[in-house]
Amino acid sequence: MSAACDADVLCQQVLDLTGIQWLASSSYVLFIKPLRVIGIIVIAMLIRWLLHRAIDRLAQSTSRASMPALLKPLKEKVSVTAEEGQFIPERRRQRAEAIGSVLRSFVSALVFTIAGLLVLGEFGFNLAPLLASAGIVGVAIGFGAQSLVKDLIAGLFMLLEDQYGVGDTVDVGEATGVVESVGLRITTVRDARGVLWYIRNGEIVRVGNKSQGWAMVVIDIPIGFVNAEEAVSVMRTAAEAVAAEPEHQTEFLEKPDVVGVEQLTVDGAVIRTIAKTTADAQPVLQGVLRRALTDALDAAGISERIAASRLGPRSAIPPSWLVAPENSSSSMKDERPGGAP
Repeated sequence: MSAACDADVLCQQVLDLTGIQWLASSSYVLFIKPLRVIGIIVIAMLIRWLLHRAIDRLAQSTSRASMPALLKPLKEKVSVTAEEGQFIPERRRQRAEAIGSVLRSFVSALVFTIAGLLVLGEFGFNLAPLLASAGIVGVAIGFGAQSLVKDLIAGLFMLLEDQYGVGDTVDVGEATGVVESVGLRITTVRDARGVLWYIRNGEIVRVGNKSQGWAMVVIDIPIGFVNAEEAVSVMRTAAEAVAAEPEHQTEFLEKPDVVGVEQLTVDGAVIRTIAKTTADAQPVLQGVLRRALTDALDAAGISERIAASRLGPRSAIPPSWLVAPENSSSSMKDERPGGAP
């Protein structure tokens, strides 16, 4: 009976203890294989738990000013100051949660797939045909769901590069508005008329983000034919006064500047004023600066001179239909019969 177990130690021990031949010959299947399968499952769950814990810690660390390198954008666009670093925007938290969710799903699928293949191998399945069939099915699904894969990959890179987030004002081509939700496949944008656009990430060719980093206020004011230096001086004083106001002082990233004559037209010169501001305050400061500049020109009496300079040169030039053509008298004289005057 001991020869039936050959060199199997476990079989020999079970045979010696029980004296049952079939139990001894099946000892490996009854005792070892279940333990190996349970061990594979336990180790897979432990690895999954450890990886999920590491991913959660990376995502939660975005609530602090120091952000882990893994969750940073691939290209930093704006340098964050100490004051800005104390406030972590909502979009960063949502972005970190989205990346963490993707990583957790990927880790779970990878770990359990490997564990399932190991378990099937323990039961004696030939994994080579199974892997070949899975590869063929994967290729077929890839060809049939090209747009879905394209959307998912584009959404993943959009999150990694931090192209835009919830609350940003973006221009994605046909739709321009505020981003309401960001996903791996779909981005929703609500435009100025309240229409909610569902845009596939794979179809977004270019994105103009109007809320990221800083913005530039550019105001062009025509001054006609008045003295440009005087107008520039008045406008520069008004712009600096707006930047010094307490409610707008923190919204200007740089001192506003009146750069001077931007272009010359038939109506006179055009003066340009620029100001570097925060992205959120740019629309408001555009109107505030424009109103302050026009009020300053009115107070200095330049607006009246601008209107007079526009009307003056035109009124001095008679219309073309009132100007008699040269040699008109001679031509009329020639047209009369006999050349009589």
